[in-house]
Amino acid sequence: MFFTFNSNKMFFFFILFFSTLISISSNTWFGCWIGLEINLLSFIPLISNSNNLMMTEASLKYFLTQAIASINFLFIILLKLIMIKNFNLNNFLSIIINSSLLMKMGSAPFHFWFPNIVEGLTWLNNFILMTWQKITPMILLSYYFNKNFLYLTIILNMLIGAIGGLNQTSLRKLMAFSSINNLGWMLFSIMISENLWLFYLFMYSFLISIMCFMFYIFNMFFINQLFINNINFMIKMNLLINFLSLGGLPPFLGFLPKWIIINFLMINKFYLMTFIFIMSSLIIIFFYIRIIYSSFMFNYLKMKWFKILLKNNFMFYINFFSFISISSMILSTFLYL
Repeated sequence: MFFTFNSNKMFFFFILFFSTLISISSNTWFGCWIGLEINLLSFIPLISNSNNLMMTEASLKYFLTQAIASINFLFIILLKLIMIKNFNLNNFLSIIINSSLLMKMGSAPFHFWFPNIVEGLTWLNNFILMTWQKITPMILLSYYFNKNFLYLTIILNMLIGAIGGLNQTSLRKLMAFSSINNLGWMLFSIMISENLWLFYLFMYSFLISIMCFMFYIFNMFFINQLFINNINFMIKMNLLINFLSLGGLPPFLGFLPKWIIINFLMINKFYLMTFIFIMSSLIIIFFYIRIIYSSFMFNYLKMKWFKILLKNNFMFYINFFSFISISSMILSTFLYL
């Protein structure tokens, strides 16, 4: 099962949960740093597996990159305590703190580690890395952000997330670049309002959980596995619906938080940002449609004994989630009426 753990893993999940609470409830930067370190040390046992060399390599890479970001974060905290009274370094300090936190969440231009680590993780660990692990750095970023630096970061997230996914054959790397793109939307949403960020994070977590759950059930890791002729037509339709919803195409649920952000951009006359946001989403929808079109049209045969069989309760959950993704946006169209 997708959410079956042993007692050791449950303990580390418990620590992972409380480390986030420690960071976001701390009233000092040093307390935030301690929470980040506890979070790092609790996540590594979850992703490391001595029987799988890819997971071991991913855990080592994750530790090194997070440790570098933590060292920078701690150095700037100490520098802020010692030198801020003598020198006017507010702008410099905010950029370095923002860079450390952006590196922790895998944001562009510090995203170099993110797709490689994602490739070595299970779908459950990918889900945690793409959702829960972004909460603490994002909230800490909202305390002390450099607006101009974040605008540049958001544009880079949009462009790299959209263009980087065009030539990928791995579903995990595809989800990673999609996560980088959605991180740009989340960064802009937290600059507008924390409530809007929470709403976007909840919607994104819901949609990415469906995708990870489906790929886990079907044991899929590469795009060519979607072309198997023995996959049921309804399963492919569910994949189509959830891919398009994750890409933000109306009238699906994933468009709703993006619609609110685009509405804010237009009201405040951020026309260039609006153009970049919309074009990057169109590129992502393009490669999602290309994948689904290929899975519908270019099937290849497998032996009869190679057949994907699902229990009825799994199909019920998948169909139910897909129904929510379609119906919720139809209801939400009345928000601005």
